[in-house]
Amino acid sequence: MAQLVRLDGRTFALQQSGPSTPRPVDGGVVLPGGRVAILHGLGDASFYRHGQNSWSPTGWRRLSEPPLRVPNPERLVTADDPAFDDPARHHGSAVAALQGRDGRTLLLGALGLGTARLVADQDTVAGWYGSGCSSEDGWFLAYGKEAEVFRAYTDQLALRFGGGNRRRAGNVWCSWYAYYETVTETQLAKDIADLSGLPFDVVQIDDGWEMMVGDWTPNPKFPSGMRALATRISDAGFRPGLWLAPFIALPGSSLATSHPSMLMRNSAGSPVIAGYNWGGPYYALDMSSPDCRSHVAALISTIVHDWGFRYLKLDFINAAALGSETTYRSALELVRSVAGDDVYLLGSGALLLPSLGLLDGIRSGPDVAPMWDNYATTDPSDATARNAVVNSVHRLWQSPLIDIDPDVVYFRSKLNLLTPQQMQWLRDLAVLCDFRAVSDPPSWLSQAELAALREFLTERPAVVQLDRYRFTIDGRPVDFTPAVATDGQLYPIS
Repeated sequence: MAQLVRLDGRTFALQQSGPSTPRPVDGGVVLPGGRVAILHGLGDASFYRHGQNSWSPTGWRRLSEPPLRVPNPERLVTADDPAFDDPARHHGSAVAALQGRDGRTLLLGALGLGTARLVADQDTVAGWYGSGCSSEDGWFLAYGKEAEVFRAYTDQLALRFGGGNRRRAGNVWCSWYAYYETVTETQLAKDIADLSGLPFDVVQIDDGWEMMVGDWTPNPKFPSGMRALATRISDAGFRPGLWLAPFIALPGSSLATSHPSMLMRNSAGSPVIAGYNWGGPYYALDMSSPDCRSHVAALISTIVHDWGFRYLKLDFINAAALGSETTYRSALELVRSVAGDDVYLLGSGALLLPSLGLLDGIRSGPDVAPMWDNYATTDPSDATARNAVVNSVHRLWQSPLIDIDPDVVYFRSKLNLLTPQQMQWLRDLAVLCDFRAVSDPPSWLSQAELAALREFLTERPAVVQLDRYRFTIDGRPVDFTPAVATDGQLYPIS
């Protein structure tokens, strides 16, 4: 059905599969579900590409440039939507935007859970829902100043899914970027003692405590058990936090070998590979299975109610969406229900729309690293500080809906290749997100570095956004333009 719609003084022609007339709402119009295409008339505009999950590349590219995507086929399975990759066409998930040279922006955003996919060229921008869509799924269309159209979209998402920050993480210390999988109970005992007196709220144990991904019992490096560790953290005055990946399992895990019925299967009956990490593939759990749901419910109950962890970093959770976004949301509803309302849930590998109202925070980019770029690869989803900054800057608009976690900042000079400017960008981004996380053990820091850390954790400066990449923090100019300068043509927020 072809129609004309007038937005902010400009008329657009649109084609939609549904018969409904566009419904005016604050800041734009709501379109029916199904497929929609808009003749945008903006020519070689700049395209905002939003990635599927936490690690998926997000940013702006001119339509005449190559599309922003994950080029590595194995990494694509982990870090984006492999069923919808297109090396020749600009594409993305959930929301897309086009900005002309005058700075005004046309936004098309999904309002449903049907795996929304979007494409654009120099004539049209189109969106449709994949599997699992319902009659409730629709679209939001807006045109105007960039900041205003994204704000209007967040308002519509909040109405549909809930959102807003009901719980806050506080200041987080995380073990990952100091020790990775070599973390031990003995080392953590020393670090917890050293952290005493520093203004952290959470001490979160990351990957390396479990027997194997999928088998969530402590390994021999944690002989006292996880309840004792949570108690040690609590007694030191911190909230205990724990990393886990509840929706996946490694092929060699006891879960995969002893309970194969819990694994999602493809049409050939083989376990579905949800991604690659830990030196090989990992499998997705079938979160539509009652047995699998019972297993995850028992796991979360043990970690929260028996062991005493009150902050959960849920990783690789995009695996649950391999069934559908509805299954993904149902899996998060299960975790929230069992964990309770007073437990902070942070999602990594998370999908934005079906996480809203359930997760408290969402990782907004790939892992950081103590280096700005990886000179062996140009994959925008790889773990580097620059990739983390680029993704997080381009997802700041989501902060009214959910905590945006830009990952940790660095204060240490030990094992660190970042320049002072690069470390400052990480710190400033954490301030903009109001999500402060650090992995530096206090014993690694000089007195000057400790003083800078303490100031960072305690200050709450006034932030003013000037345009897409420029801010002031307590009046100090902050400009991310050089950090993202190779990320296509840059246009300011009008």
